[in-house]
Amino acid sequence: MHKLERDPAPPTGLANYQHGQHTWGSHIPKLHEREQIWKKLDAMQGKRCAYCEAAIDKENRHIEHFRQRSRYPQGTFAWNNLFGSCNRKNTCGDHKDRCGDYDYRDLIKPDIEDPEHYLLFSSTGTVSARNNLDAAERHRADQTLRILNLNGPLRQIRHSELAGYVQTAEEFARMAQEFAPSEWLPLLLEELNTVEALPYATAIRHILTG
Repeated sequence: MHKLERDPAPPTGLANYQHGQHTWGSHIPKLHEREQIWKKLDAMQGKRCAYCEAAIDKENRHIEHFRQRSRYPQGTFAWNNLFGSCNRKNTCGDHKDRCGDYDYRDLIKPDIEDPEHYLLFSSTGTVSARNNLDAAERHRADQTLRILNLNGPLRQIRHSELAGYVQTAEEFARMAQEFAPSEWLPLLLEELNTVEALPYATAIRHILTG
């Protein structure tokens, strides 16, 4: 989960639909506007889940309402309420819609806030609240982890994805002890640039930067 930059211009055609006059299930799935929404979401998210950063494609994705339609119907067609989420069961958007009642203001919204201020990934695949948070921030970090179930089935998946980068991180740590920054830092920056577009890029970056 990392900071996303949303294009303020909504997808073409989305403004044609309004809560109270149209319903999501009866209109958007049947129209070409759905692909226009995905075009904007892919540009914002890099074809990765907004929450877990897993790769998503036409076979394993859904348009996610940050504030659920059942609790916030007036946001059904609001561009700033839409993200792209993976379809993995019991995590991300799927778990959010099944986890029971919660205050939506506790959930970190990645196009408004920087999730990395709150969350830290480890080489075990676990994501946790950062140690330097105040009580209110820690509550939001913990609630985000719970609501999206980011430490459920995803932990082992991330652990497997990170395995090859742990050795790379150890090598950079060794170089930092033996050489001047001018000799190893450009290599690290190059590696960070290479992984930036990959699935689970935030977790990989946290491992590489120690």
